[in-house]
Amino acid sequence: MTDYDSTSFQTFAITCENMRKTSSKNLKVEILANYLRSLDGENLKVACRLLSGEIFPSHESLELQVGYSALVNIIKELSGKDDETLRRTYLRYGDLGEAAEEILSAKVIEPLVRERYTLVDIEEKLRKVTEISGKGSYQEKRQTLLGLYLNMTPLESKYFTKLLTGEMRIGLVAGLVVEGITKAFNQKYEEVNEAYLLTNDIGKTAYLARLNRLSDARLEPLCQTNFMLAEAMQTAQEITEYFGKKLICEYKLDGVRAQCHKKGELVRIFTRRGNEATNSFPEIAEGLREIPHDYIFDGEIVAYMDDKVLPFTLLQQRLQRKEISEDLMQKIPLSLFVYDVLYLDGRPVYKETLKERKRLLEKIQFPKKVRMLEYTLVGAKEEIEKKFHESVEKGFEGLMLKDPESIYTVGKRGKNWVKLKKELDTLDVVIVGAEKGHGKRAGIFSDYIFAIWDNGELKTIGKAYSGLTDKELYEMSDRLKSMAIRDEGWRIIVNPQIVIEVAFNGIQKSSRHESGYALRFPRIVRIRDDKSIEQADSLQQVREIYLRQQKTASGKDISEQTM
Repeated sequence: MTDYDSTSFQTFAITCENMRKTSSKNLKVEILANYLRSLDGENLKVACRLLSGEIFPSHESLELQVGYSALVNIIKELSGKDDETLRRTYLRYGDLGEAAEEILSAKVIEPLVRERYTLVDIEEKLRKVTEISGKGSYQEKRQTLLGLYLNMTPLESKYFTKLLTGEMRIGLVAGLVVEGITKAFNQKYEEVNEAYLLTNDIGKTAYLARLNRLSDARLEPLCQTNFMLAEAMQTAQEITEYFGKKLICEYKLDGVRAQCHKKGELVRIFTRRGNEATNSFPEIAEGLREIPHDYIFDGEIVAYMDDKVLPFTLLQQRLQRKEISEDLMQKIPLSLFVYDVLYLDGRPVYKETLKERKRLLEKIQFPKKVRMLEYTLVGAKEEIEKKFHESVEKGFEGLMLKDPESIYTVGKRGKNWVKLKKELDTLDVVIVGAEKGHGKRAGIFSDYIFAIWDNGELKTIGKAYSGLTDKELYEMSDRLKSMAIRDEGWRIIVNPQIVIEVAFNGIQKSSRHESGYALRFPRIVRIRDDKSIEQADSLQQVREIYLRQQKTASGKDISEQTM
């Protein structure tokens, strides 16, 4: 193989570097299209997945389970550099891949004969890493990766490290890879994108595009597809003015959204992030197995006891456990509420109307742990407001309102489904520390550790990294650096001077924070330069919100709904 064989990992790395160097979207797509055109078969599939930051097809749910520390040790061994040199280099770039390229430009260990890897070689070797387990597995994985790094150029090492650490950011998102495939194989963007959204496999999509067989892309049980997403609306008035007709109305559950697949006796459960979670919900999987159909369902898994949905904090305790014991299943029982069907007994049904899909669900006999989410039809503003107030009183998040004539738009957000949610709680908190971000945020302090007052002391309650504009992030980073009282490299502890307002979905007890509580999904609403730190909120206010949340959650009762 020559150094410039299009199937080589070295050519892949060179292509990535060429795309990284340009800020022009059109030029990125041009470079990408020319590269993809030179590939076929499995190398094409692997290239597209790697470019999107994936190593394996997402539905395979394979994990390397290789941490930063293992990679750092490999880089140290090959380079002969000490911890301090590696630390300084990493801090300069804020990215281990960039640091690896610089440090490994002068290896102290080199192979007698350099082995060149194709893209398929890389995938196969990493697939074998996922199969290593048991005693001595850490050392075996380390030796496999060491062998790969040993044969790589510094540039290859850079992008290999980025893949392993999940920091494969070269200005490419899945949409740009779709554009590259479109241009490379002279296809229509809408058809390529539709195939990708259905299969959730960018590699398979590219392969079908090359063969001019995009129409072969279809939903398949056991292979995760993309979820349909809802838009938010603020008032019942806005909703009635937009739709002007009767809508399907459901309570908005506060659980884990789940896509559930069955084919024969095989069952798989996928989360919104594309992770397989079948083993986390054994009682749900058992219930799904009892349903005498092949299917793909969309629904929500919640903690559920005595016909009541329990607080999300209880469900979260289940999610944090690697081993699910019988005792835990008894203590925190779960149920799945199904509200849509995409595929049933060999037939994709996602393009049928929602009211027809509901009829299909109503014909299915569900077992104890799996049930259909009940719904009503509402039209008038007053009806929606009444149902909304009912939902809040029962402790739900609000309402989901859906057009009965709508199809299931895989992987797309739109107004065929809208959510009407109760206003989020907010707290004024004090920034006490900050951490450096990753990717385009590398090198700036963009993740903020914040605290509330308790008897004259500031006690941490969470960390937020979303809500500010890029301009605000850079300005805040500079402000915090000037306030630093301790520098830990990737993190600084700051003199408490800045108040921010954060919104959040809920509060849960937590041993990780000094306050004993943690905010769920906190995001920054605004910087409160108009407030002194003494005006920030207290632990007493946090406790009051937490108790109110628990009180309303204990009253959730789906059985009280009417069809």
